Amino acid sequence: MADSVLNLAELKRLAPPAELRRAPVVEGNPATGALTDKLSAFAEGKTPRWWWILFLPAAFAATVIFPVCLFYQVFTGVGVWGNNHPVMWGLDIVNFIWWVGVAHAGTLISALLFLTKQHWRTTIGRMAEAMTVFSVAMAGLYPAIHVGRAWFDWFMMPFPNSNGLWPQFRSPLMWDVFAVNTYLMVSSLFWFMGMIPDFAVFRDRSTTRVRKTIFSFLAMGWTGSARQWHHYEKAYVVLCGLCTLLVFTVSSIVGLDFCTAQIAGWHATIFPLYFVIGAVFCGFGMMLVLLIPLRKWCGLEIVITKRHLDKVAKLALVSGLIITYIYLMEFFIAWYSGDPYERWVFSHRLFGHTYMVMGWILILVNVGVTQLLWFKKIRSNLAALFVIGLLINCGMWSERFVIVVGSLYQDFLPASWGEYLPTIWDIGLYVGTLGAFFMLYLLFVKFLPMVAISEVKGVMPHADPHHPLGGAKKGGHP
Repeated sequence: MADSVLNLAELKRLAPPAELRRAPVVEGNPATGALTDKLSAFAEGKTPRWWWILFLPAAFAATVIFPVCLFYQVFTGVGVWGNNHPVMWGLDIVNFIWWVGVAHAGTLISALLFLTKQHWRTTIGRMAEAMTVFSVAMAGLYPAIHVGRAWFDWFMMPFPNSNGLWPQFRSPLMWDVFAVNTYLMVSSLFWFMGMIPDFAVFRDRSTTRVRKTIFSFLAMGWTGSARQWHHYEKAYVVLCGLCTLLVFTVSSIVGLDFCTAQIAGWHATIFPLYFVIGAVFCGFGMMLVLLIPLRKWCGLEIVITKRHLDKVAKLALVSGLIITYIYLMEFFIAWYSGDPYERWVFSHRLFGHTYMVMGWILILVNVGVTQLLWFKKIRSNLAALFVIGLLINCGMWSERFVIVVGSLYQDFLPASWGEYLPTIWDIGLYVGTLGAFFMLYLLFVKFLPMVAISEVKGVMPHADPHHPLGGAKKGGHP
């Protein structure tokens, strides 16, 4: 029996060479107790000044600008926006698609990487999930209000009523309603369920009756028993699968809103894939914008390491390269088709006098700036990554604007040509949704476990009985 037990020196001798070893998820491999203290410190400590500096303007935009613009538009009508003939869709649809895109990288990081057993996702997965939930909530607002008479939105709900009305399931708008609502429901459940073990940690660490009561309710009686973990892990895998499927279905359905029309620039079978990849690319940019400052301000440098940000940047590069290929294919097909309308639309995206600037922003940022991520020096420079993340979001917003407005403002009849200029109500509503998003995200960071404590512990060497720092150090069998 004693001969079969490998000591620590033997385990180190049998370990793979350094170049083949998996990099640690957390730098320094701290003890589990110290790690729990580190990950709980920000939520349990005093609110820092930087949090208030960011929260107050975000809260003002969310609680003042947002409701004022929303109520004025609802009670006055969509005529307060810049929408006109022939541009019947403006910033309402542009912002809707952009918010859906921001949400997708969060699901991809947390769900798809979990299914592929990428352990590095454990430290940033919770922040990505929160980004998804809040972004989908902002996106879901736009289909509800751009119909004009928002008080009739209940007509889109599939339940019997005294008027005998049923949803028009052939309408692309209905596809959006069901896709976004399903995505919001599943993502919220996935996000909340992942936090249940961490709610129990906060419950047990609570020093006040109020916090203990709140987290006891949220923990739902979690004790960490083997039976609870068994059911939890099975349910978590199912939700991961559903969320991964919804990444592709939601943006595909948004793309179908466009490609079912006969408008030049929209009528393309590539749109479902185009919107999926574009959404993921945009979301990775927002992840860089959120993670880089928070890791510094929240003291999480050993948890969210440069290696994690390097991997997010590489995923942004991959999705950016696919987007570049799709751009090239779009212009090639427009030329190869011989359709004068298609050729005209795509030539005016870059050389037209009205929205040429937006077209070049699209190309220079989404194609040009993304190529900087090939270089490791850029990927290891946090300031450069933060700026690139901001530019990616600006570039993807410009892409949505070019697709929507650039294909509508001059259609088949010159007599109906016109220009689109957003009003303060279009812009104010977008600023309000940005404020609401960042306000909710800051509240999440301050009061809820922003890093998955239980998941990070599960991939630490201490949890592996065969690792020299884990159970084998105590004399366990290999």
